[in-house]
Amino acid sequence: MNGYDKPVLVTGATGRVGRVVVDLLLEAGVPVRALTRRIATEAGLPADVEVVTGDLTVPGSLDAGLRGAGSVFLVWTVTPTTAQPVVERLATHARRVVFLSSPHQTPHPFFRQPNPMAVLHADIERLIAATGLESTIIRPGMFASNVLFWWASAIRTGGTVRWPYGAAETAPVDDRDVAAVAARTLYRDEHAGGDYVLTGPESLSQAEQVRIIGDVLGRPISFAELSPDEFRRETEGSWPRPVVEMLLAAWGATVGRPAYVTSTVLDILGTAPRPFRQWVADHAAAFIEGPTR
Repeated sequence: MNGYDKPVLVTGATGRVGRVVVDLLLEAGVPVRALTRRIATEAGLPADVEVVTGDLTVPGSLDAGLRGAGSVFLVWTVTPTTAQPVVERLATHARRVVFLSSPHQTPHPFFRQPNPMAVLHADIERLIAATGLESTIIRPGMFASNVLFWWASAIRTGGTVRWPYGAAETAPVDDRDVAAVAARTLYRDEHAGGDYVLTGPESLSQAEQVRIIGDVLGRPISFAELSPDEFRRETEGSWPRPVVEMLLAAWGATVGRPAYVTSTVLDILGTAPRPFRQWVADHAAAFIEGPTR
């Protein structure tokens, strides 16, 4: 046990990071309260988690979940219109907030391109700072799991990965490492005030990432370079245009330059971040059978 007796409220508790945060807090002996828009029987969370319903777009719905909470893991996935009243409620009830943000302050061209999500994150950070809450900001770079949404369908059908900027390098970070850092900072006092950029351990081009997936699966996967305009046409109607333009700008700006790599996961957890190859091996089934979630 760690001595942290107040519950930690986890927003985004059924998401790809929040769900792992819930498990890791339980393993550490921390009482967990999970915020979900679904009723408890539909949330799919462990029996010893207190499940509360609430919605970030309805600030008043959060009060029951916040009452008596010590820390809050904040994942913002909705429109920004309610950010201020939500943050004000956090400050009223909780002592600390750990916010899942982005590396928009990082001096690397990949993170310095126009990005509506980065603007939202910066605004929420300012709101948190203005309340005087203890805060920790978690800034993951490119998630390794993004490739499930980008490439898994083509790989499962034996097709070619058609993608722009194959030479653009990123340092994919494992969702589980992000969750582990978040969980640690939610109940360890020494991380109050921390501002952490999280990356995987190596800079890999997008074409190299496709090759690694093929290596793990035991078969070559072909990669076809698309021009930006070809990518725009292929994603028309299925991807939000601002997301397409943000990614194209970021990839284009980083061609010829290694990705930004930090040692933060090792520094905080004492264990090295998982390499991309390990993430692929642990998720190989998603590239072989069934749809991605």
